[in-house]
Amino acid sequence: MPYPVLIVDAGGTVRHANSQAIGLFPGIRPGAALTASVPAWLSDGHARVMHHRGDDSLVRGAVAERSFEAHPTVRDDGGVVWWLVDDTDHRIAREALQMERERTAFLAEASNTLLSSLNLDRCMDVTAQLAAEHLADAALVVAPRRGHRLPVVMCDHGGSPRRSTWEVDPEEVPGLGEALQGFPPVPSRWIDPASAPEWLIPEGLGTVGSIVVTPLPGHGVPAGALILLRRGGEAAFSEAEEVFARLFATRAGAAMSAARLYAEQSSLSQTLMRDLLPPALHQISGVEFAGGYRPSKDHERIGGDFYDVHPAATEGEASFAVLGDVCGKGLEAAVLTGKIRNTLHALLPMAGDHQKMIDLLNGALINSHHTRFATLVMASAVREAGCVRLRVTSAGHPPALIVRHDGTVEEGASRGTLVGVLPTARATTTLELLAPGEFCVLFTDGITEARGGPMGDELFGEDRLKEALAQCAGMPAEAIVEHVQMLAGQWLGSGPHDDMAVVVIAAPRSHHLSAVGGHTRGRFTA
Repeated sequence: MPYPVLIVDAGGTVRHANSQAIGLFPGIRPGAALTASVPAWLSDGHARVMHHRGDDSLVRGAVAERSFEAHPTVRDDGGVVWWLVDDTDHRIAREALQMERERTAFLAEASNTLLSSLNLDRCMDVTAQLAAEHLADAALVVAPRRGHRLPVVMCDHGGSPRRSTWEVDPEEVPGLGEALQGFPPVPSRWIDPASAPEWLIPEGLGTVGSIVVTPLPGHGVPAGALILLRRGGEAAFSEAEEVFARLFATRAGAAMSAARLYAEQSSLSQTLMRDLLPPALHQISGVEFAGGYRPSKDHERIGGDFYDVHPAATEGEASFAVLGDVCGKGLEAAVLTGKIRNTLHALLPMAGDHQKMIDLLNGALINSHHTRFATLVMASAVREAGCVRLRVTSAGHPPALIVRHDGTVEEGASRGTLVGVLPTARATTTLELLAPGEFCVLFTDGITEARGGPMGDELFGEDRLKEALAQCAGMPAEAIVEHVQMLAGQWLGSGPHDDMAVVVIAAPRSHHLSAVGGHTRGRFTA
């Protein structure tokens, strides 16, 4: 037979061994005890077969550096024929397949874990922890330099990540300088662990036996470097382990790079958005201002509606307020909103002539690359003898609403055309006088066109807005804004809506001013 074959009787004595069996077990011979002739795994397997008659389950074990499968066949006389098959190549293939499956599962889990966060510190922590848990006895994640400092996250096997910043020379670690620049470093098999500086070795790790340094590649730029450390006395990193470390580093570097890009873009967006967000309104020179804004999408902070209030340059002059609505929604509309606000801010020296400001703004919009238009309403307010005198100009915008002290709601008479559509944008300016406790409301059509109600498809409408404002007579401006926003929100429910903005300009009651000393929550005196 081409395989080693043994015949063993019920008492455990070898009755026959072919030449292949004798070559495999040099001490075996007929008449000898099986336990004295073969490895324990085979003799134990024979005992199990004899104890459980008819059990023909194979057993596996090693002989020298080879592995075998032993297949039993129970004979009629109670003996057992053992056929031994060299299984070394199959075992190696099985172990390689199992390792590949485990590594694939690990890489998939690592990718999901790393990409679940866009926080750079969190990505560095996860990278170090996963590497220390699955690839080495300790791992360090080194980020690109910040000045003369290297941000580092260090983690031991079974431990928690620890962050620190080092003022060290990466060239002290062979291959680290190259890795931080994105170049493949020197293979770990050529790195002398004894050359590792003390600052590289985590406390308590002991003598380092092997080091792997690999770059963390990002989106076109290096995301840092990964250092794996293995204790002395353990097997050094193999070439296959280095390749696997690079595969892991590729995923970690992509996640860290994405987190870094997100952080940079988020910082840039926040910087730009600060100029686009509606301002906190003030009580200025005895005139009370309040405003509220809700974008069309609740997860956004900016949109196409806007308002601004600019204090008078000198005492006795009017403060200037503007509320507008740009065609469209979202970021694209917000960009044009920012342009309009900046243009109006530059035109403030002409705030005494609303029509001139509208003409110049109209020309700027027509000559720009934008194809959108806007509506807006301007109001200049100055306090005189306890009252507030207003000049109101509407350019294609819903008319302002004036609420008297007895709750009567009057519609402003100013009318005009859209801004940014025709070569000329004509508008009329009207004069209004607010007695103490009276106020003027500027709003965008997102409020009156809010669709909801009991049936979900009815407009909020101007009549409901006027009715709500009639109940606010004598209230502070901020409370009026909150009341209007609350009613509009309740009407909408969870339904879609346009941008909504509202500004209230009020003539405070004298006792209200003295009680708060010129300040209310969220406002200050210029």
